[in-house]
Amino acid sequence: MEKRTPIAGNTATGWLKLIALIFMFCDHAGKMLLPGMLEMRMLGRIAFPLYCWCMVVGFHYTRSVPKYLLRILLIGLASQPLYMLGLNHTWREPNIFLTLFVALCALWGIRGRKFFSHIWAPVLAVLAAILLKCDYGWNGVLLVLLLYAARNSRGAIAAVMIAFCLYWGASSLTVTSFFGLRLNGIPAPYNQITAPFLKRQALAILSLPLMLFRFPRDVKLPAWVSYALYPAHLVVLIILEQIF
Repeated sequence: MEKRTPIAGNTATGWLKLIALIFMFCDHAGKMLLPGMLEMRMLGRIAFPLYCWCMVVGFHYTRSVPKYLLRILLIGLASQPLYMLGLNHTWREPNIFLTLFVALCALWGIRGRKFFSHIWAPVLAVLAAILLKCDYGWNGVLLVLLLYAARNSRGAIAAVMIAFCLYWGASSLTVTSFFGLRLNGIPAPYNQITAPFLKRQALAILSLPLMLFRFPRDVKLPAWVSYALYPAHLVVLIILEQIF
């Protein structure tokens, strides 16, 4: 069993989940309701890393990993029909909770260290993410594992996020403007620093300050409210689609 050293960074997961929900709603609304407003999808890149970090913090402090896994599995199953209806997906395209479930299984194996599970559990999790076609793919599972490895140092968390976002954004679309503000006119030599981050997926780096700096206090959400937020935002999207 690992020594539970204090976790670095922001542990106010109540606020972080609410913030992540807002950005996730922006992302999904941009996809389904405002497809011409690419800025909505850009803002949506902030949500997933925040959920990954919340899982790392939750796993660090949870009293029962099996119960944690069960909650994630149940809310994922309950949300899937809404996910399909609201975002035009199929059963072959699982929602984010499967990604988190697979990643949490890997974390459990890493911490348990039973029969070398700290070696084979993360490997199997990455392979499972590929075979099950998890949302965000193996990259999503890997981000959770890397953040868990870096959880005790703000510098390590920042290094993981910077490296991951540069890798993640390398093959995505270049962002040239944001709500009318031109972003591609930055003079040299500063453009050599900013250009790699001006990619749609690389904009996930904007979640880093929220992960690093502690909030003075947290908002205490009942567990059922915390988990109900995801299907609730899908219900709102479905209603808005019918109206507009």
